[in-house]
Parts: sequence; structure tokens; C-alpha cells
Amino acid sequence: MGDLLVTGAAGGIGSAVVSALEAAGHRVTALGRSLERLPGSARRIEADLSRPETLAAALGALGELDALIHCAGTAHVAPVADAPVELWNRTLAVNLASAAEITRLALPALRRSRGHVVFVNASPGMRAVPRWSAFVGSKTALRELADSLREEEEPHGVRVTTVYPAATATDHLRDIRASFGRPYDPAACIQPDSLAAMIVWLLAAPADSYACELAVIPAPPR
Repeated sequence: MGDLLVTGAAGGIGSAVVSALEAAGHRVTALGRSLERLPGSARRIEADLSRPETLAAALGALGELDALIHCAGTAHVAPVADAPVELWNRTLAVNLASAAEITRLALPALRRSRGHVVFVNASPGMRAVPRWSAFVGSKTALRELADSLREEEEPHGVRVTTVYPAATATDHLRDIRASFGRPYDPAACIQPDSLAAMIVWLLAAPADSYACELAVIPAPPR
């Protein structure tokens, strides 16, 4: 049993992660934009990830913390020619700067516990995607953040894992597929509960080893 913080806890992936962690016996703090939308019996923190400068006040003093799981994300679809600076600022704030800031605030507690930081990124191997440059750019930067953090925190015993899930059946993915004019079949996607189970498994790694990266794809049809 441990004390865990999950960001983006109101989303399809985040809410599944909160439920799975609670079912595994962990004490979970759920962070999201709206207290009413946050799931389960978890402690709840309302925070606006588009404003990283407000997060220190929103989180307050963090006591015991064994793991931080970043599930928050935003993904606007727009070509560079039609993407105003406000779109870039919001995407980078939510997907990158807030993840860095929450991690910074949590590191003293995570160092004490020799804890674990998990970043839920994007599809494995994703590169340039026309009309999605802000999202792809932010997720590429998130990968570099995680890789840098892993090396920095190794002397402190903090583990860092990036999870790369392919298409996951959420309302968010349905809306993105609609924006691209592509079909959305949830049955052909990873189920949020399945992805959450893999994150629970990651956190249960033995003392002598752990997975620093995990690519998750849908299983072949039966």
C-alpha cells in the first residue's frame, strides 16, 4: 500500500487509473480541473494545469508520497497556419510545464520514499503528424523531460517510467478522431481499465529492477 498522486484524474485514463490503484489498496489523491468530476473515494485537489504558476498553492505541502502518475493531457487538432499562440501556450502548459512543475513540487517527498514517477505519453514511436504539431511537440518534449529526470534522480533512488499507449478508448480519442475525419471503434482500442492495470503492475516492480519505458498496443483480434 502506498500514497499516490494522479493528475488528469477526471479523464478516461486518469479515472481508470485512480479506480485501479484504489482497488489495489493504495491511498490515492486525485487531481483535476473540477472537484465534482474527480472519481472514487480519493482525496481530491482542484487545479488548473493550464496555469502552472498556480500549482504550488493548489497542491500545498505534500507529505508522504510513493508515486506520481501523470495522466493529464490536451490535444487540439490544428495546422500550424491556424494555431494561434494561445493554443500552443495551453498545450505546452498542460502537457509539459505542469508535469514538470508538479514533479518538482513532489520530488522532496518522492526522494524520501525512493518513489516512482510515471508519465503517460502518447502512441509508441509517434513522430510528425500533420495538423497535430502542438500535441506531438509537447509529447516529444515530455519524453525528454522524463529521460532527463530519470538520470537526475537515479542517485536519489527515484524511478521514472514513460508509458506509451496506442489508441485508448476514451471520449477524448473519439473527439480527436472526429476532428481528423477518421472512424472511432472503441472495441479496436486499448480499454482504459487494461491500461490502468498495466500501470498498477509497473508500480509493483521488485526492488532490483523496473521498466523505464512501456509501449502498450491493442492485442490482435481473437
